Amino acid sequence: MATSKPIVSTSFSYETLEETLDIKSKRASLHIGIPKETAFQENRVALIPDAVGVLVDNGHEVIVETTAGEGSKYSDKDFSEAGARIAYDKAEVYKAPILIKSAPVIEQDLPHLQMNQTIISPIHLSILQKNIIEQMMAKRITALGFENLKDDSGTYPIVRSMSEIAGSAVMLIAGQYLGSPNSGKGVLLGGISGIPPTKVIIIGAGVVGEFATRTALAMGASVKVFDNNVYRLKRLQNNLGVRVWTSVMEPRILAKQLKTCEVAVGALSNENGRSPIVVTEEMVMAMRPGSIIIDVSIDRGGCFETSEITTHQHPTFEKHGVIHYCVPNIPSGFARTASHAISNVLMPLLLDASDEGGLDEMVWHNFNLRHGVYMYKGHLTNFYISQRFDLKFTDLNLLIASRR
Repeated sequence: MATSKPIVSTSFSYETLEETLDIKSKRASLHIGIPKETAFQENRVALIPDAVGVLVDNGHEVIVETTAGEGSKYSDKDFSEAGARIAYDKAEVYKAPILIKSAPVIEQDLPHLQMNQTIISPIHLSILQKNIIEQMMAKRITALGFENLKDDSGTYPIVRSMSEIAGSAVMLIAGQYLGSPNSGKGVLLGGISGIPPTKVIIIGAGVVGEFATRTALAMGASVKVFDNNVYRLKRLQNNLGVRVWTSVMEPRILAKQLKTCEVAVGALSNENGRSPIVVTEEMVMAMRPGSIIIDVSIDRGGCFETSEITTHQHPTFEKHGVIHYCVPNIPSGFARTASHAISNVLMPLLLDASDEGGLDEMVWHNFNLRHGVYMYKGHLTNFYISQRFDLKFTDLNLLIASRR
């Protein structure tokens, strides 16, 4: 008699389970305002007409205050033909949900700022004021700083562009002030056949120092570079592709080299605070009469003890027989090139933000953009600023996570 076998079920369910996906928002139309800058001798404009044309062609609205591009030699007609609306009332420009400035927010801007506005501008930590930050917080502003905006390669594109301009410009400036009409030594920067080359000392091997070195070498000068970071000195050598005299900043060696140079460039930086003073007044007194100091670090306090801030209108002063050029924001003196460089970064950023559904959505998806945010909907998200002014710090990642 056959025994019956137990029946085993072989029925399985292969149906896919539901999963919640992070769906991006629909493409957003942006309304962008560009005011005319009146402070810090600012001649740059954050978006040039060509960039405005691309944004308008993509369905965005751009309003530009009259003569905003004047310092960069862009006329109202240039912006109008690109599709921007020209405003003759500053308050009208400040009504735009997204405000793009080429200078930091100043006291005069505060009455015009709107609740929940987004501002993209430089920060300039050295001149930042607590009351400005507090009033921006009260208006629930979201603020992005030029200095902290990162790209996909992990670098800071606006800072790098401005540093390249400043580094290249310092040698042109040095050449100008070494000339006899400017009370200089009457020396041609670089020299000619049969005459020893001009001696240039560069303190700092970052981007400014690298491009100053490139320009000086191209002009035929003899260049010596100081920096306390050996990695930066090695990187400088590799990037240049030629051997350059380099040294760490040993005071006796630095003082000896400064005694015989025609040009000394200060290109040290400090991410958060003041630049260190590495050249004392005694060292400056020992320099040759008619030589020139160009302190690019002056916007962070300067690295020469004798440095004092000057202006584009009155760029130099003489101390101990040495000409000092201490103009902060050197790129503003080459405003058209600088404006183009800033615009090259911001225009693609705005287009990406639109595709993401707006800047708020882009902050959610883009970690590089988060790095540039120092205030989010009125919450201070930059730890250094919060410590400096004793204001409450809030982690941006927590704020973004809590909105979902």
